[in-house]
Amino acid sequence: MEWLNYHHLLYFWTVAKEGSIARACQKLHLTQPTISEQLRLLEESLGEKLFAKKGPRLVLTEVGQITYHYAEKIFGLGQELQDVLKGRSETPSRRLLVGISALFPKLLAYRALRPVLRMTNAPEIVCDEGSPEYLLGELAEHRLDVVLSDTPIPATSPLKVFSHFLGSSAVMVFAAPSLAARYRKGFPKSLDGAPFLMPMEGSSLRRPLEQWFDAEGIRPRAVAQFKGRALMATFGQAGDGLFAAPVVIAPEVRRHYRVAGVGRIESIVERFYAVSVERKLKNPNVAAISNAARASVFSPHPVRG
Repeated sequence: MEWLNYHHLLYFWTVAKEGSIARACQKLHLTQPTISEQLRLLEESLGEKLFAKKGPRLVLTEVGQITYHYAEKIFGLGQELQDVLKGRSETPSRRLLVGISALFPKLLAYRALRPVLRMTNAPEIVCDEGSPEYLLGELAEHRLDVVLSDTPIPATSPLKVFSHFLGSSAVMVFAAPSLAARYRKGFPKSLDGAPFLMPMEGSSLRRPLEQWFDAEGIRPRAVAQFKGRALMATFGQAGDGLFAAPVVIAPEVRRHYRVAGVGRIESIVERFYAVSVERKLKNPNVAAISNAARASVFSPHPVRG
C-alpha cells in the first residue's frame, strides 16, 4: 500500500491557500528551496503536475484542484479531531452529521437544518436516513452528531442518548385538489369511507389517527401504509388518497406536493425531538437547530412537550 506524505501535502495546501511559494515560506517558516523540493516530491509521487505557471503566478492544474479539495477535508478533519480530543466543544465542527428518522417529515427537517446553512462558517451537513434503531446506534457510536426524531428516547433505553424537545404541531389532512374539494364539506364526518394513506403500524402518528377515527365515529378506507412520509405524500399528490401531516409545515406541503387542505385535527399533537449524546446541548451546530426550531419553526403553534 502506498502512503501519502502528509508533510508534502501540507506544503502544497499552504502554497495553494497563500497563492505563492513566497507567502507559504513566511507562513511555514521554511526556505523557498525546501518547499519547492517538497512540492516536486509530491508531484512525483502522484505522477501529476499540481501547479502550472501563468505569467508570474502559480495556478492549480485540474489535478491540483482535486488534490486541494481533498487536502481541505483532510486538514479540516485533523483540526476537528484535535478540538474534540481537547474538549473544545464550543468550536463549531466543520461537518454536521445528521440522522433523520424515516417518519420525521423531510420538509420539517429542512426547516430545522436551514439556519445551520446560513451560519457564519457553516459546516457541511451530511444527512443519513433510516430506522430509529439504526440511527440511534450510529449516534451512540459517535458516527452522528444528532438524530431528528418524531419520538423521544424511552426512559428504559440502554443507550446514553438524550431527547431535546423541539416543538409540536396539530395535524392537517391533505389531498389532491379534486379529492380535497370532495371531502372538505362536512369534515370530519365526510371521511367515513374515504381512501386514506396511513403511516405504518407502530409509528407515532398511527395510533392517534386510529383513536381519532374511533372518537369521531368514522372509518376511512386504508388503501396503503407507509414507513416514510415523503412517499405517502407523493401518493397523496397523485390522488390515491388523503394523508395527514403537521400543520406547522402546511404551506410547504401544499406548495411542494401541490395538494390542498381538507381539515385540521387539533386533538392530535405531534411532537418532535433532536436526540444527542449530550444531556445539555453544547455542540453549537446542534444547538442552532434546537434554538431555531423553537424560535421560528414551531413558535406559531406552541404546545408543551
